[in-house]
Amino acid sequence: MTNVLDTLRSRGFVKQVVFEDDLYKLLETESVPFYIGFDPTADSLHVGHFLALMAMSHMQKAGHKPIVLVGGGTGMVGDPSGRNDMRSMMTKEQVKHNCDCFRKQMSKFFSFEGPNAAVMVDNGDWLLDLNYIDFMREIGSLFSVNKMLTAECFKQRMEKGLTFFEFNYMLMQAYDFLVLHQKYGCKLECGGDDQWSNILAGMDLIRRKEGVPAFAMTFQLLTKSDGQKMGKSQKGAVWLDPEKTSPYEFYQYWRNVDDADVEKCLKLLTFLDLDYIQELCQYKDERINHAKEVLAYEVTKIVHSEEEAKKAEAQAKSAFSGSMDNIPTGEISGENLNVIDILIELGLCKSKSDARRLIDGGGIVIDNQKVDNYDAVILDSQKNNGFILQKGKKIKLKVTVK
Repeated sequence: MTNVLDTLRSRGFVKQVVFEDDLYKLLETESVPFYIGFDPTADSLHVGHFLALMAMSHMQKAGHKPIVLVGGGTGMVGDPSGRNDMRSMMTKEQVKHNCDCFRKQMSKFFSFEGPNAAVMVDNGDWLLDLNYIDFMREIGSLFSVNKMLTAECFKQRMEKGLTFFEFNYMLMQAYDFLVLHQKYGCKLECGGDDQWSNILAGMDLIRRKEGVPAFAMTFQLLTKSDGQKMGKSQKGAVWLDPEKTSPYEFYQYWRNVDDADVEKCLKLLTFLDLDYIQELCQYKDERINHAKEVLAYEVTKIVHSEEEAKKAEAQAKSAFSGSMDNIPTGEISGENLNVIDILIELGLCKSKSDARRLIDGGGIVIDNQKVDNYDAVILDSQKNNGFILQKGKKIKLKVTVK
């Protein structure tokens, strides 16, 4: 059987590993409990989280035991990694609500039955009631401030100011690894590469305090070929919650990725065979569009179900083939009949200035007529019967007025 580290490397997941030779042997010889933490900064996971969930799924399929940690405790602080300013503090009620949403979404990615059944835990269970003095005596005494300040997650915040509140985050995440080691025999922490310093701290804590091996591995962040983070649409973040990003919008996002990103996304975000992926992506002309359709279908199937993937695929083909049967729909109130207001209400533009720029560029078409006037309104017949609104070449909606 293929070592899962080989699988992850061949698909492009792995960024950094510590004690790689020892970890490789361990993954070869036993079922390894491992964990990834997810702080509940919103009420839904997004496509950046999806990469980590796929890596965990590969590892479980290879016989290893996933521990999914939801940050009900660390979410009360907020990770300073990758931030230029302090995160907004959430209430306990917000954190709890977001944790509940995460649990519901994650349950579809792992098996919670069998010999290597996944476990889902909340670090609020051990962090929220900690005695601060005891914690600092037991854990804080093992950390060097000088060493912590060299961590990338802290260095980039030093110019604008790093609060002591956030400075504790590394200790809390390291303590999570220790607790999971003691409770579940967890030997490996994984995460995005922006978590490298925090993950190393936990690994080092176990090795120093328990005197046993522990390991760290980070994954590539989900980025475009130009280095920018992937997962933004015209409406903002691309969420896994269908109420925040519909399955059709989700499908369309992947259908419209840049040509240069298709092969990478197929490797990271689907379970398709690598030889098949290579075959799909061998063309650099318009034939790459078939690979994009496969990507969109497969990712939507994993996140939302095969039924939703088929529906989104049919809607997309109808929208751009002239058929109106399966075109996605939108609904507006009878009060906002100005085109600019309609665009904002449908979520196609964030602001009036955004809508004006689209109109200036000839990017808005209603019933096959290009809109060239900021004050354009829909006709009475369109109000009564509905109309077809197209934004650019990618988005087409059948709009009704309620």
